[in-house]
Amino acid sequence: MIRLIFISTFFLCSVNLFTHAQAAPPDLDIQQLAHSQYWLKLGHYLPGRFSGYVSTADSDSFFLADGGKYDPLSELNATLKALYSDDIAAAAAMRCKFPARYTWLEAQQERDAELNCAELDTWRQALDPEGLTLVFPTAYMNNPSSMFGHTLLRIDARDQTRSRELVAFAINFAAEPDTHDNPAIYALKGLIGSYPGRFTVMPYYRKVREYNDIESRDIWEYKLLFTPEEVERVLLHLWEMQQAEFDYYFLDENCSYQLLALLQLARDDLSLVDGFDIAAIPSNTVAKLVRSGLTQPPAYRPAFGTRLLHEYRKIDDRLFAAAKLAKQGIYPSADEFSERERAAIMEFAYEWLNFELYDEGLERDVTAKQLTRLLYQRSLLDSGSPFSPVPRPAVSPEQGHGSTRLGLSYDVYQHDSNRIGFEWRAAYHDMFDNPAGYIPGAKISFFDAQASVDEDSRLRLDRFYLVDSMALAPSNRIFSSLAWSVKVGYDRQGPDQYGRGLAQLGFGKAFGAADGLHLYGLVAEEINYGALTDDEVEPGLGIRAGVFVPGGRSHRFGVEGEWLALFNSATADHSDITGTWQWSIQRNVALRTELSYQRWGDDQLSGKLTGLWYF
Repeated sequence: MIRLIFISTFFLCSVNLFTHAQAAPPDLDIQQLAHSQYWLKLGHYLPGRFSGYVSTADSDSFFLADGGKYDPLSELNATLKALYSDDIAAAAAMRCKFPARYTWLEAQQERDAELNCAELDTWRQALDPEGLTLVFPTAYMNNPSSMFGHTLLRIDARDQTRSRELVAFAINFAAEPDTHDNPAIYALKGLIGSYPGRFTVMPYYRKVREYNDIESRDIWEYKLLFTPEEVERVLLHLWEMQQAEFDYYFLDENCSYQLLALLQLARDDLSLVDGFDIAAIPSNTVAKLVRSGLTQPPAYRPAFGTRLLHEYRKIDDRLFAAAKLAKQGIYPSADEFSERERAAIMEFAYEWLNFELYDEGLERDVTAKQLTRLLYQRSLLDSGSPFSPVPRPAVSPEQGHGSTRLGLSYDVYQHDSNRIGFEWRAAYHDMFDNPAGYIPGAKISFFDAQASVDEDSRLRLDRFYLVDSMALAPSNRIFSSLAWSVKVGYDRQGPDQYGRGLAQLGFGKAFGAADGLHLYGLVAEEINYGALTDDEVEPGLGIRAGVFVPGGRSHRFGVEGEWLALFNSATADHSDITGTWQWSIQRNVALRTELSYQRWGDDQLSGKLTGLWYF
């Protein structure tokens, strides 16, 4: 508890003063230092849009110079003045406030920094750091804000073992949203950076419980190949981060980006944030660390729901019915079931009830007594666990396809000229992309666009979807999940291929297996506007359904269709059916074939062959 108190006061603590002070620095090449890569990393500076630099840190307290956010030179001069002040007490306080800056400046003078900071020492002793592990909880299918996944760091103590990892400490960077905001406002504010983001340090078991147990997200743990000295560099800068606040953007300056910015302080030559100007997808940032040779092979921590689903697939209907009764306190008898079957029933019933405790918010005291009784009944059986460990996925998240996609297509229309199309998608994954490394049954696309040119060199925009997402968590006897979809953007419909702006929403159910035969049906509504509707607002209401079939590791087949009645329109309804086959030739190369039927007043048949490249 005392250890936890020390850590919890990390961002509230003050510094102790000390009486030792070193002389002012000898002549340094200030101009050169101000533009050295390590100083720019310490200030989180990036090249400005037109010239100069700008820091991603947004709180004035992180800077010592007026305008230090935009001027690394003035910030360095102010730092030197503060750290080497003639006022010994003031200089000592500043060195304890910015130990990473001071340590680096002393190294430039070929001296070892002498820090005498009681609070900092206490903090380091409590952490007892030896290494760092990057932790990647995968996406949570039914939470749009987490569908890219999340990353955080675990501080591994010197005597840490696998069984003691949960009592380690975690470094988390997260937005601090207004709890009164609804999901739409939350998403919008997250996209435009309206929430503050800060680093926090907390017990690792709390994050495992949040992601692994409550949200049922599998966790991948990548131990970083940092020396103790490099870990020390990272933690000294983390200490300085108590002064920093960042605008949090869901797509680029997010948790994964800020962790890379922190980790690149470990070595002078690390530049980990390069290439993440538009989006910092967590799986891509993990892949960058792996490609940089900074990680060991990952460990896998299956989610609560993953374990439960694994056991559900191992028992038959007879044992399932008995487990359902066991949850209610009616335990299986030795006359009906073997000892091994009873062990399976009790273990499955325990996991099932425990899952419902989190998922359905059951009354804790009553459920705890039921769980204790199940454990007691299980303890009476002299049989090992009948369940095998949850198999580790063959492909870890960073080994999946790249999240950005380019495509070149040839489009054939029944009532229109043939066209050559050019596609671009900023992020991230759809139902026909290679599912290896991604959670199955979920789709989230941002900035998905296609333009095409016909035989007379006429160029047109065929589609632009700002967001196109779908989560099809299958329901079964233990999980009852809501399937949903949302699409906002522009596309073309009908025989004349007129354009429309649209906003679609759908809710329903999905069944089957997300990584196997998978079906869904949604009640759908939409609003249409544009040339297609003669600039009239035309709402629609109907159904949307589909089926997906895997074909080995490289092929995905599927048919999706929709029918919607139109209101305020001379056209009674419209419908769309598309059959798709994707052949993933390599990890980042695929060929997609689509055959479509559209009806908006009249019929339109079309075919499309697309070569796709992921990066």
